[in-house]
Parts: sequence; C-alpha cells; structure tokens
Amino acid sequence: MAMILIVDDDTAFRDTLAEALCDLDYQVSQAASCEAGLRRLQAGGIDLAIVDLRLPGDNGLAFLRAAPALAPGVPCIMLTAYAVGSNTIEAMRLGAFDHLTKPIGRETLAQTLARALRTKENDTVDTSAMADTSQAGEQMLSNSEVMRAIFKRIGLVADSDNSVLVLGETGTGKELVAQALHANSARKAGPFVAVNCAAIPADLLESELFGHVKGAFSGATAERAGRFREADGGTLFLDEIGDMALPTQAKILRVLQEREVTPLGGRHALPVDLRIVAATHRDIEADVAADAFRADLWYRLQVITIHLPPLRERPEDIDLLAAHFLQQGGNGRAKRLSGAALAALRAHGWPGNVRELRNTMQRAIALSEGELIEAGHLGLNAARASQAQTATTAAPPGDIDWDGPLDAAVATLEAAMLLRALAACAGNRSQAARRLGLSRQQLYRKLAQYGLE
Repeated sequence: MAMILIVDDDTAFRDTLAEALCDLDYQVSQAASCEAGLRRLQAGGIDLAIVDLRLPGDNGLAFLRAAPALAPGVPCIMLTAYAVGSNTIEAMRLGAFDHLTKPIGRETLAQTLARALRTKENDTVDTSAMADTSQAGEQMLSNSEVMRAIFKRIGLVADSDNSVLVLGETGTGKELVAQALHANSARKAGPFVAVNCAAIPADLLESELFGHVKGAFSGATAERAGRFREADGGTLFLDEIGDMALPTQAKILRVLQEREVTPLGGRHALPVDLRIVAATHRDIEADVAADAFRADLWYRLQVITIHLPPLRERPEDIDLLAAHFLQQGGNGRAKRLSGAALAALRAHGWPGNVRELRNTMQRAIALSEGELIEAGHLGLNAARASQAQTATTAAPPGDIDWDGPLDAAVATLEAAMLLRALAACAGNRSQAARRLGLSRQQLYRKLAQYGLE
C-alpha cells in the first residue's frame, strides 16, 4: 500500500484529502509546512507527495527544488487554488508530475495518483498530463482545462533547445507563449528578440534578420548585426512566419541546420547559438500543400507544436481575463462590470480573441465616468449587448418560495439559469450548455423538463 505525503497548511482540506486517499486504499502522512514536509520526506517511506503551492514560510516550489536530493524518484503533485499560468509552468519545469487545481475531483485524483505511481515503478517519465505554469506569466491567466494543458506543455519543453511552432488565431497570445518559453529556459539570462515578419517589407526582411556589412547595398552606410545575432545566447521569436517569402524561408532553414548566419554582402558565416520560436495564424499545412510554405522548414520548426484555442472556445476565461484587465488598466480606480456588461462580454464572439477583450476593457475604463461599467461602455455589437441586457433582466419563470419544498426552489432556480444562459448565448444551445457545465443532451432534457423548448 503506497504512502502519500500531504503538505498543506489548511487543516480541513488536508483532513478531507487524507480521507479520500484512505478510501482509495492509500496510507497517508501529513505536514503543515514546507519544512515539515521535507523532514518527513527525508525520513523515508514516502511513495508520492501532494504539495500545496501556498504555504507558510517556504512555498511549494521550494519543496519541489529540495525534494529530488532528499528522495530521488518520488513524484510530486502540486496543488493550487489560484489560476495563474506562471506557477504551473514553474512547477512543471522543477519536475512536478502534475499541477492540479482545488477542489480536486475524486476521479481526477485517483487517475493522477495511479499514473504517478506507475511512472515511479517503471522509472520513466509520464508526460501525458504534466503541469502548467511559467514565469512570463502573470498575464497568462486561465480557468480552462485546455489552457492549463498548454501551461503544462510549456513547463515541460521550456528547458529544451528544440524549435517550437505556436499556432493560433490573431490575438490568442502567441508572443506570451514565446516569452514564457524563454523565461523558463536555461537561456532566460540571454536576450529575447521578437520580429513580426508580416510587418516588415519582404525586400528589407533579410537585412533585418541576417544583418549586412557596410556597402552591401545602397544606403548600407554601416554594418548591422541583424536579429539572429542580436538573439545570440537567447531566443528569437519569429511572429507570423507564414507570411515570409519563400527565398527568405530557405535562408532561415539554413540557419536552423548550420547554426550560422551570413550577413548580406558578407563573405563569411558567423556562428549563432539561439532557440527559435515561430508563430503564425495561418493554416501552415494547407500552405505547404499549396507550395506557399516550404515543407522542409515546416518540419524543422514543428519539433514541438503548441496550438492556442480561440477565446470563443474557452468562454470560462472571459470573466477572469476581464477582471484582470480591469485591475491592470484601472490606475488605482475601482471599476466593476454591471450584470448587463458581463453578459454582453460572454455573448460576444471575440474574433480578435484576448487582444480584443483587453482593448474592450481599456475602452470601457476610459468611457465610464463612475465605478460601474455598463454594456454601452464596451462598444460591442449593439444587438448582442441588447440580448445580453435581456439575459440579465429577464424575469425567472417564478419567484422562489424560500419557505417551501427544496425541490421546487431548485427547479425554479434551474429554469431561471437556463433562460439566462440561452439569452446570453443568443440562443446558441451548445454555448449555453458549456456555460452551464452541461452536455447538450443534459441541456435538452432540462429544457423539456421545464417546458422551455
């Protein structure tokens, strides 16, 4: 029977988790601080540790740093109640087996423990569900499982020198991913250089990237190092690489293969030591098939691929990000969203993704005179704002009888929430189901149950 160490200063949570572990046929040892947990780990007999991030004194990351020397091979699972990407990436970079958020579901707990202990027995690394966060990342916030999986992936690959290709629509945060990869790598003391390949004319891009010698062309009155050499020892982020001309792609491929760069007009290649992170909003596979992007460069870049989902596919992040941007741009002024404004945000399709949401919040902060931001301050589509207003003001199908039977009160509340969700999602049942945490089949059954079809 495996012995699980719980390190958490919340006595009630620790006892509840210990009870769940005992029900799963594990033995349990408990500690209320990082120091006490490390002493217990050093004493031996521990097969796995579950460690809270926030602890009195040294935090859970300190536990992760010290644990391998005290008990090599013992997997550690980090817990947090805070949705900040940087903590997850750092935990994974330090070797955490996984990074879970409180509260933990029994099934998730059982599956994670089984994988971790199986990994320990086989003495191999299981990367199927590694954890989330990174130093770049107070801005990388998410409540969604899909983004947490991406945070975990960043933490796992940050220390390697492999090229990374980041895919995603405009505004999803591709540069933030590149910054997180750099900030959590062995190259973090080196430069992070970002180039938007789509913003530089094709006839100037080669000089921008590779540099030039004096007299290489008309106007080249002095030598220029170029972005590859500027990024030497660090990370070069090539944004919108899908818009790069084919001849320039061929030269990029050579730099990746030979790790040297020849300035325009130069006779000798110069060595460079850097990591390449590239990004694009384009469908690169389709471009390769259409001979619009070099297949060999695509293969070289996509050693590791990270695909960022659009904001409309993770609506649970809208509230969190909106609150973050409000706090970030408020300049000390306390601003809050009205119910209608929040519903309007949830109903919007966000074609510009997180960047559009940030700009929307900045506009709302500027246009609202008081502390309350209304739907009109957002500047979103008027029809959607109107639908959202209806969602917040629509009367429930009946008043709750607080002194009546519990079943009747729950039914009234459920029906009201169904109507709100449908109105906020402009009648889109798939979105309403996700918003309510239901499957579509469950939503349809409840609509039929309450006569709301």
